[in-house]
Amino acid sequence: MKKLVISFVLVNLLAACASEKPKAPVAPAPAPVVAAPEVAPAPAPVVEVDPLNDPANILAKRSVYYPFDVSAVQDADKPAVAAHAKYLSEHADRKVRVEGNADERGSNEYNLALGQRRADGVKKMLELGGAKASQIETASYGEEKPLCKDHNESCWSQNRRSDIKYQ
Repeated sequence: MKKLVISFVLVNLLAACASEKPKAPVAPAPAPVVAAPEVAPAPAPVVEVDPLNDPANILAKRSVYYPFDVSAVQDADKPAVAAHAKYLSEHADRKVRVEGNADERGSNEYNLALGQRRADGVKKMLELGGAKASQIETASYGEEKPLCKDHNESCWSQNRRSDIKYQ
């Protein structure tokens, strides 16, 4: 009977071993997921506006105005002339023509001479601000190029000017 019990136990052990499912091989741990680096959106292209064409820039002011029979640049216009001088000093390839004007009062000869003094005064300020003399040309139109043709102080004050014209 011992043999029978031992046989029975061995058969059961073999049966138990045979019924065990083989263990699946252990899969390697999945590789960690690396997120793709976030790409920042491309910055909007910077469109550089020429300050001469920007109406909000002081360089948009290109006329210098004078009281009656005066050729000295007035304090109110000095910042604009200084800004043009700085611009010209930084842009050696740019040139200007300063055109002096006068109102209709006075003789043609006097007004031409006054317009020239006005243009020369602006030129001198531009040069003192860093512009080269070779960048600046002057001319006088006297009373020949009025902005306003009425015969009153309001119009005359518009005609007493020097215009800075970029070429």
